[in-house]
Amino acid sequence: MRDEWEHAHTDYTVPAQRQMPASLAESEADWRHHLEHSTPNGWLIRHSAMTEALLSGQPLYLLHTTKNIDAIRTSRQLHVSTGCLVAALYCSPLTSQPQGLRPHNLGAYLMETKPSTKPLVIEVTPDAPIQPKGIDYLHLGAIHLRTYLRYQSFLTPAENEQLDRAVLTGLRTAGAFLDAALRNAAGHTTSAPAFIDMLSDAVAGVPFLGYLYFEVLSEYLMLHSATPETKNYAQAGELNNRLYKRLAFAAVDSMGQLFDLARFNPRHHQLLQLIENIEPALGPGAAEYVRRRLSHLLAQTALHPSQDAASVTFRGADLNTLQNAAPGLIGQMVFREIRYMDRYRHLYHCFEKSKALEAWDYWNSEGIPTPFNGILPKGEIGINPVYPRSSVKVWAAEQDEKGYLHPTQEVLADFTPHLASWWAPPRQRNGVSP
Repeated sequence: MRDEWEHAHTDYTVPAQRQMPASLAESEADWRHHLEHSTPNGWLIRHSAMTEALLSGQPLYLLHTTKNIDAIRTSRQLHVSTGCLVAALYCSPLTSQPQGLRPHNLGAYLMETKPSTKPLVIEVTPDAPIQPKGIDYLHLGAIHLRTYLRYQSFLTPAENEQLDRAVLTGLRTAGAFLDAALRNAAGHTTSAPAFIDMLSDAVAGVPFLGYLYFEVLSEYLMLHSATPETKNYAQAGELNNRLYKRLAFAAVDSMGQLFDLARFNPRHHQLLQLIENIEPALGPGAAEYVRRRLSHLLAQTALHPSQDAASVTFRGADLNTLQNAAPGLIGQMVFREIRYMDRYRHLYHCFEKSKALEAWDYWNSEGIPTPFNGILPKGEIGINPVYPRSSVKVWAAEQDEKGYLHPTQEVLADFTPHLASWWAPPRQRNGVSP
């Protein structure tokens, strides 16, 4: 169990250490070296302002936005949410300057686009320098699968059969692409336009591919961008989060109302148009980058490390075989399918609290009061609600005309090991709600 959580975390200040499936044309270390040394912003992977703040051992200042400040004051509790940070309070960094607390570009974006929310300033005083280990939700599939199998008895036989059938149907829909991607990861080369169109079609069967597709493009944009805006953020030690926000909202109608990456599936011609509209110079390399990078990450996140990427096939394989060969992918599929079951709102805390307890235990043992999204150290950072060796204070804050935040009134609230209420996006197939 602990090995799975270690596998799902990344420390970008040390060499890549994950075990990998055999036959991959490029190792994780190869990719790390390429991203750090062959992209304009790759130096921020190791040396972001957030990473340096964690390693300093000094108090951290974080921004959390909320619509429920009155409820927090009344209950005197702050609940954490599930999502990319598993079970942490979602925040972004603040930098203390003489003029006030300067929001990270992610936090500034959130305040600009969600004017109805109230900013909270949170001070976390750690007991020691914090290990810069980030949780990578793309690597949580094996944990999702183990959790489901542990609590499988909570579902009726009909519900378990429904779940198996949905996963197998999705694999049949996407099987040809999944096999092609693994062959690409092992060194075979599919033409980039054909690969992108196959990927687009496969997202309907395996929604996790939409998340993987989006994260690969987000990485491409943040690391390769050379606009004045991106350079300004880089000078402050920040990757430019606005790039992937623009990508998501341009790619999917109504993404602003429902941020659901299961709907992210641009075909090749749309992909080129999207990237060129964001930063024209990055258009020509986008499709080939997706082909190489997504193929590698799919093999890395889907397959058990004992497997050979050149020999695994999804077409015609039974579910038991695939649970052993590709626990990461099957777990991601189960995780995204089970939440649409009618009774899941009643079972949510059984499944998600189990993972939360494991995550909190791992973070406490590793000295991590503030876990961050470890796909890249891009500025999504959270607060572990049960870390026993740090002090935490919360203030309501006001933003001045130059964008700086100023704490105004302390909010007397405790972080509690409770998950926010269950919620799942309405299911949409091919852009149409059921």
